[in-house]
Amino acid sequence: MTDTAVTSPEKSDPAVGRRSHTLVMLPTVGATVLVTIVLGLWIVAATSDDRTEAAAVPTAGSADAGFARDMAVHHQQAVEMAYVVRDRTANEDVRRLAYDIAQTQANQRGMLLGWLDLWKLPVTSPDGYMIWMPMDHMDHQLQDGSLMPGMATNTEIAQLGRLKGEQAEILYLQLMYEHHKGGIDMARACAQQCAVPQEKQLAQGMVDAQQSEMQVMTDLLRERGAAPR
Repeated sequence: MTDTAVTSPEKSDPAVGRRSHTLVMLPTVGATVLVTIVLGLWIVAATSDDRTEAAAVPTAGSADAGFARDMAVHHQQAVEMAYVVRDRTANEDVRRLAYDIAQTQANQRGMLLGWLDLWKLPVTSPDGYMIWMPMDHMDHQLQDGSLMPGMATNTEIAQLGRLKGEQAEILYLQLMYEHHKGGIDMARACAQQCAVPQEKQLAQGMVDAQQSEMQVMTDLLRERGAAPR
């Protein structure tokens, strides 16, 4: 098998042809501008009433800002892993799933960063990750690149980059299953705690979509004689 033997739908997408073992370039400038325009219209609608304008723009320490910052980082690793596995297997089912995750989470990441930009808030917090989450979600130990629950370590991503075929598929599916579990917990917390309606809606959409994808991953693992870790 060679890296040029690609039959997945993503072959025609020039962005998918670029390998990334660190950080993947996400939406294009044009797409980012479009996302910013759409977000701007949402914010204008949400703040049209002077009485609610102050409440509609979150503070730096709010759940809205915290979720946007942390989920942008969480999504970035999911995109990275999707691009790694695409070069390690020719299986259409796994490649299609990885492509869908990469495109969806890259677009969502652009929206989250767009909100922070519109709110004029920093994209990183000096206090660390997940400080906006309930206390029972703050016991994650930062280690080897795993910054938040569900995130893979640098060692695991490096291992994924060395495997091929079914072994790469199994490890990717297991890592992404865990990644989704961590992401769903964060999204649920935002759906409960965030104040901006559009962000709450996005967070709930993440929960629903990622739960569905976790079932697909479980089925694909079962076909390979494996299971989520």
